[in-house]
Amino acid sequence: MNAQEMLAVAVAEARAGLAEGGIPIGAALFDRDGVVLGRGHNRRVQDGDASTHGETAAFRNAGRRASYRDTIMVTTLSPCWYCSGLVRQFGIPHVVIGEAQTFSGGHDWLAEHGVEITIVDDPECVRLMTDFIAAKPDLWFEDIGQD
Repeated sequence: MNAQEMLAVAVAEARAGLAEGGIPIGAALFDRDGVVLGRGHNRRVQDGDASTHGETAAFRNAGRRASYRDTIMVTTLSPCWYCSGLVRQFGIPHVVIGEAQTFSGGHDWLAEHGVEITIVDDPECVRLMTDFIAAKPDLWFEDIGQD
């Protein structure tokens, strides 16, 4: 499975989050053979839980593993510092990012620490975020920790 095919799973999750009234960020954790281990989307609004980001939801839904060194985290948006920390903490070696135009999180830091970063620059990912930010800027700034 290539990066675009894996990203399609994360985009479907982002769309689901938006349809639920949440922030359209989706993610999925794959093994190196392209098998989905877990998928999820940002549920901060829906659950009233600031820690439920797309990447953390996908990670939790993947269940416990002895090692994550054979996995790929796929996310529609550059991961924030919180989610970048998750990638480092558990040794996820590769992150595929749908877009980093609307938000540039910790992906440069991850790359500096040996994580392979693939930025797809997917137009749908950009559109999901630009439309959302225009429609709900207060919720977006809350999500990224800005007043």
